[in-house]
This record gives sequence, C-alpha cells and structure tokens, in this order.
Amino acid sequence: MSQNLTLAQDHAFDLARSLMVPVVLFQVDDEFGVMVSSEYDGEEDTIVHEYDPWSPAH
Repeated sequence: MSQNLTLAQDHAFDLARSLMVPVVLFQVDDEFGVMVSSEYDGEEDTIVHEYDPWSPAH
C-alpha cells in the first residue's frame, strides 16, 4: 500500500501493461493499493481507477 497517489497510479499502469490484464487502483483510508481487477472483491466505491492495457487511452 502507498500513501502517494501519483506513485500508486504509475505502478497500476505499469502492472497492467506488464501483466496485460486490467488492474484496479483502490483507496482504503489514506492508503492506495493496486491489484488485478478479477481478484478485487472490495467495495466498488473504494476504486479510484481501473487500468485496462487494451484500452487506447491511459
């Protein structure tokens, strides 16, 4: 988990591109986490952004 949003966003995008699967960036309290979208079973309102490596826009 990271408290730096910019760092978490960079890691999320890199992870999505490395694994070539969608990942979610989520926030719990004041920390951010990144995980593969298919594995995420947390609250939908904690998701900050979903990174899809197949999407043309970042």
